[in-house]
Amino acid sequence: MCGIVGCILKNDKAAPVLLDCVQGLEYRGYDSVGLATYSASGIKIKKDKGKIKEVSEKLHLEELPGEIGIGHVRWATHGLPTKENAHPHTDCTGKIAVVHNGIIENYKELKDQLEDEGHQFTSQTDTEVIPHLVEKYMSQGVGLEEAMNQTISKLHGSYAFAVISTDEPHKIMGVRKESPLILGVGDGEYFLASDAPAILQHTRRIIYLADHETFIMDADGVTVKDREGQVMDKEIETIRWTPEMAQKGGYDHFMLKEIHEQPEAVKNTLFEVSDIKKIVSKFPEFKRITFVACGTSYHASMVGKYLFEGLLGLPTDVILASEFEFAANALDPDSLVIFISQSGETADTLKALKIANKKAETLAIVNVLGSTATREADHVIFTRAGPEIGVAATKTYISQLTCIYLLVACMSGDKELLEELQQVPDHMKKVFSYEDKIKDMAAKYKDAQDFFFIGRGFSYPTALEGALKLKEITYIHGEGYAAGELKHGPLALIDDDVPVVTVVPPGKSHDRTLSNVEEVKARGARVIGLGSSEDQVLKYEAHDMVEFSPEINELISPLIYVVPLQLLSYHISVARGIDPDKPKNLAKCVTVE
Repeated sequence: MCGIVGCILKNDKAAPVLLDCVQGLEYRGYDSVGLATYSASGIKIKKDKGKIKEVSEKLHLEELPGEIGIGHVRWATHGLPTKENAHPHTDCTGKIAVVHNGIIENYKELKDQLEDEGHQFTSQTDTEVIPHLVEKYMSQGVGLEEAMNQTISKLHGSYAFAVISTDEPHKIMGVRKESPLILGVGDGEYFLASDAPAILQHTRRIIYLADHETFIMDADGVTVKDREGQVMDKEIETIRWTPEMAQKGGYDHFMLKEIHEQPEAVKNTLFEVSDIKKIVSKFPEFKRITFVACGTSYHASMVGKYLFEGLLGLPTDVILASEFEFAANALDPDSLVIFISQSGETADTLKALKIANKKAETLAIVNVLGSTATREADHVIFTRAGPEIGVAATKTYISQLTCIYLLVACMSGDKELLEELQQVPDHMKKVFSYEDKIKDMAAKYKDAQDFFFIGRGFSYPTALEGALKLKEITYIHGEGYAAGELKHGPLALIDDDVPVVTVVPPGKSHDRTLSNVEEVKARGARVIGLGSSEDQVLKYEAHDMVEFSPEINELISPLIYVVPLQLLSYHISVARGIDPDKPKNLAKCVTVE
């Protein structure tokens, strides 16, 4: 996730406005920043790695000349956070500049073709193919709009980009496909941005672009066309958000926004399948898998254990990073050690990674490109969650799970699993239709002193993650248990003051888990059920229930059943008057042991 902006002004002060706009999108990325403006002397670019304030103070971004320009704030996906990889990117001549948000899936193929034709690239990004393609088609005698449309026809993936060219000055053109892009209409001035926070200080009159719509912006206004090239009559809407509200996309908290971003995070992470296949093709025949992680990432690893052992028959361990040194002697060259860390900078995890590198092959699953873990591990898989502002992990957890599922599917050759993963975003979206009901549950249970979360098999890690979210942001004591363990002690704590959340998807664990539901209900517990809409027994036993499609089987359920647990904890936190984005005593990245 990155942020793009652009503007056409009445005066020659575009750069200060562009700088203000990208600052409004820093929540979308903070690896690097850059601006490109057009004036009589051509296109001028200033860019570098680092946070916006640091780069601006060093380069004086606001001093770029011109009344037209584009800008970008980056969250690195292809290529490390470096000056060369920062946007805007240009063609060979420097007459075309582009900013882009999204993922070009076939960029390697396009780059190879363009290099064979003599184009010279200066970055490792997927974005750079765009200005070179535009250059290629314009050199054949077509205008900027036709060159852009021909470029779009070659791109596979999700993208929103804006382009300027010295051959057609005083214009900005662009497109949206599965990445956000809005246009702003001011008083004779015009803007574009990935999200409303960028332009709220300059206009509240917004045009929302749909997929496959292109735009042409100049001093006379904005023209929007559909995918067939027909001019559209787009409605201009007036939004009344404050800048802070807009930064959160209209949500009250970043955590809620990030929960709702999970379908997109899964969709973006699924693009990693081709890179994962390449990694897997280099693997020797491993005899053992070991996951190493902390907190939420540990729960994702537990799902990985069930997948590796169930689908591949590979013995798999899951070890807390802080405890890894006590198990390291069991490693050997036939082991693959998988490290999972959102930041790639978790101190315990990095210490374990250095130990493992001496004994086994290592793979890191991380969200931050260029982090220490990406440099230390033998192999790297990137989650594509984008920046996560809320301290409690939500979309990064889902993205980690998606990477693990993809890894197992590629190692096992399970095409059916890959097809099921494609349906996950749609299943997630349906969960949000239950949010009002979940909010009512939160109001009902907000004063509980203790919660239990239970599940078997693939639902056990989901129960653990649900309990962790509750503890993190509501300060209510929550315990996650394998449902079969209740009778070995914890059942003594169940009474009519304890809500028990039961995770019961269809599958081989279903009937036995229902028996445990009956056990806790017989002792007075209030049962919150998560299960199939066709599960009549669970509907009868549960006091409250969140229903899922019966098509979601036990194997794939961890990706979807966790969403209402995140929402339940969020709404309980708000009902208790707690800021869920900033839970006490916790930090986003734990960089000390």
